[in-house]
Amino acid sequence: MSKRRILVVDDENGIREGCRRVLTAEGHDVEVAEDGRPGLDMYRSDGYDLVLVDLHMPGMSGMELLNALRERDREAVAVVITAYASLDTAVEATKRGAYDYLAKPFTPDELAAVVSRALEHRRLLVEGRDLREQRQRDLLALAGEQSRLRTVIDCVSDGLLVMNREGQLALFNPAALRLLGVPELPLQAPVSECLGCPELAELMERALVSKTTGRASQEIPLNSGGQESVVLATVAPVADEAGEWLGVVAVLRDLTAAKEIQRLKASFVSMVSHELRAPLAAVRGYLDVILGGFTSGDPEKERKMQERMRLRTDALLALVDDLLTMSRLEQVNQSHTLEPVSVEDAVSDVLHLFEAEAEMNGVSLHAKVGPESLTVMADGEELRRVLTNLISNAIKYNRESGSVTVDAEPVGATVRISVTDTGMGIPAECVPKLGQEFYRVKTARTRHIVGTGLGLSVVKRIVEAHHGRLEVASQQGEGSTFTVFLPRSGN
Repeated sequence: MSKRRILVVDDENGIREGCRRVLTAEGHDVEVAEDGRPGLDMYRSDGYDLVLVDLHMPGMSGMELLNALRERDREAVAVVITAYASLDTAVEATKRGAYDYLAKPFTPDELAAVVSRALEHRRLLVEGRDLREQRQRDLLALAGEQSRLRTVIDCVSDGLLVMNREGQLALFNPAALRLLGVPELPLQAPVSECLGCPELAELMERALVSKTTGRASQEIPLNSGGQESVVLATVAPVADEAGEWLGVVAVLRDLTAAKEIQRLKASFVSMVSHELRAPLAAVRGYLDVILGGFTSGDPEKERKMQERMRLRTDALLALVDDLLTMSRLEQVNQSHTLEPVSVEDAVSDVLHLFEAEAEMNGVSLHAKVGPESLTVMADGEELRRVLTNLISNAIKYNRESGSVTVDAEPVGATVRISVTDTGMGIPAECVPKLGQEFYRVKTARTRHIVGTGLGLSVVKRIVEAHHGRLEVASQQGEGSTFTVFLPRSGN
């Protein structure tokens, strides 16, 4: 038996010393006290594995000491030693927390036997306490680990879905809700019913049925709150250490932006093949004619070819300018110098630049600008670029003998600048797509008009960078109005 610490509290010196000798011989560390008060102080100071308590003492009685021990330590083990042993005494002592009692006089063997049982009881109590504390620590650690794991899962940008072996949804993260376009998913519900996406549910169920460790991927179109999107769903079954299938994990990666980039790249290649190749081929053809001497006898014909080459190169330069502008606007750290800019001056400058082109196309230009003091907070060069794009389009897509009107007026804390033409108008289904890179309205009447589809994209980006907005109103066969709202200076 390992060495234990025992306290003997008895007012009889013979009992105290006799217990000390017997228990010390048994290999225990024994200390003694002549009354309940000093005995309690010793227990509070050092703590003991076992306390032998005499019931009748002149100061604090044994019953009072038992109460005090239990209040301090619910696992304190005490054995009552008394010369007045009776059933009532035993019951009362047990109620006060005593493990056993020993009647005086007792033999060393009786003392050793009772102490041995009491110490074993103490050992079991301590082990039970340690097990409970360890279990509590394990539960706290498990809860903490689960919390950390849940935090990691919730922070993953890809959608995550877990299906158990019964085909029920067992876990999901917020990204999955966003991609599926739903506010919540019911746990323990069949995935075939709760996901709202038959293709995804079928892919997960097929992975579970196949019972192979390989992964499967599939692009799946989704409709999230009316917005079309595409996700790459990758599924894989999960097995335990014994090879028993537990379920399927599905990871959803949003491919919408990548698909849009692919579309833009395709549009860009298509645009470049037409808008760059065709003018360059035409210029090359005119140069071959001139250099071949086929126009040497006709200066007028040669001049017309040179003018056409100039128009073609102007279109190429405009394309390059638009591409450079788009690249500049897409820079993350692009900043604008905002200052009060006169709307009347900006409109007048841009209209003056287009007077010759408007006259050549038979289009009249008009300006209706509000008070001369009307100003907006803007980058002056960027504001003129916006007006240049809008007025240029209004002239190009106008009818013969048509008109372009630019008007501006204050509207609350903003200034409304509108460019209205009397041209061919825009089909209603095409209006929402205006402003997309490289998008052009393709009709029989616009096929011959040179353009890149970048002008309105530039306008939209500039306006948004100035904390404004762009609105479009159009009626086919009657014309279009492009309206820009920009913050008014002084507000």
